[in-house]
Amino acid sequence: MPRLADDLSIAHSIIDRVDEVTRSRFQADDLKVETKPDLTPVSDADKAAERVVRSMLSSLRSRDAVYGEEEGGAAGYSGRRWIVDPIDGTKNYVRGVPVWATLLGLEEDGEMVLGVVSAPALGRRWWGAKDLGAHVSVRGQAPKSLHVSAVTHLEDASLSYSSLGGWAERSQLRAFLRLGEQCWRTRAYGDFWSYMMVAEGVVDIACEPELNLYDMAALTPIVTEAGGRFTSLDGEDGPWGDSAVATNSLLHADVLDVLDSVQD
Repeated sequence: MPRLADDLSIAHSIIDRVDEVTRSRFQADDLKVETKPDLTPVSDADKAAERVVRSMLSSLRSRDAVYGEEEGGAAGYSGRRWIVDPIDGTKNYVRGVPVWATLLGLEEDGEMVLGVVSAPALGRRWWGAKDLGAHVSVRGQAPKSLHVSAVTHLEDASLSYSSLGGWAERSQLRAFLRLGEQCWRTRAYGDFWSYMMVAEGVVDIACEPELNLYDMAALTPIVTEAGGRFTSLDGEDGPWGDSAVATNSLLHADVLDVLDSVQD
């Protein structure tokens, strides 16, 4: 996959530059924060980070389309689309919590084939590309390959999530709580981190009831290249629904069954 290897190299170069921007504005006294129409926050760092991605892609992959959280879509001519969430975890970012990341994914002919997730405040970066495997680098250490866990039973599984509110809005709170009761351990690591822990094999299940494409696009190839499965709550593979379930593959059917077992 020589072209995809080149794309991955470009993605890393873009993320290197974005990390400089986001690190420089993290916990800045003059950070500007606004409220978007959907009542979620956006900082000047979110906007600046997405501008960096778009600017570099316009030079390095000018034929490709781009879709981002802050500026929407830009048309392309290649059948390929880069999908960016400049800062996943903006609420953490603006409060000074170090759990946030830039997500950059590449879609080709309707399939997510590449993803890079960079969390510079945590000193970690994850990436995956079709047939090229999934990897993580931790500050000061050599990159290592990722593989999901071998846990086969829910009673032995660790579950990570973001919050409970969306489950209630989806009328699946009781089902989600039932899933949590059946698992060995539950923790709200939240956002991108839950899914990267699935890819690392230290968490077995991650799920959220309400997500956008840019929240999930980069995560999908990392999880799947690590041997996991990524679907919507309806079981549709990929980031194409409005929700996410990521597992080590072995637990996926059981998780979907529990989440579909009862409605509020």
